[in-house]
Amino acid sequence: MRSLLALLTMTLALAALYCCEKDPKDPSGSRNTDTGIKITKEVANAFVKRQKRSSLFEWYSEYYKTSTEHMQERCENYPPCDYLSDQIGFPMAYNHFFGRY
Repeated sequence: MRSLLALLTMTLALAALYCCEKDPKDPSGSRNTDTGIKITKEVANAFVKRQKRSSLFEWYSEYYKTSTEHMQERCENYPPCDYLSDQIGFPMAYNHFFGRY
């Protein structure tokens, strides 16, 4: 176990030395940050699009939960109900612990 720990420590030390090594072409030792990937705003927007809500129902359903979702959260927050719902299903577990489904 100790040899494994020593090997891991040596590997991490060598990795740190390799990562922190100065560039021999750059005498100041500063890293050049302009070498990163750059894309224009238009190209970036092609990948990330904002979802448009097409109807009032979609907007409403995003912000308000149904009664079934409230019951499922109530069951998930109570560990015995959550465990039983994995075994016999949510409706039966909810009826067992909280009454009528």
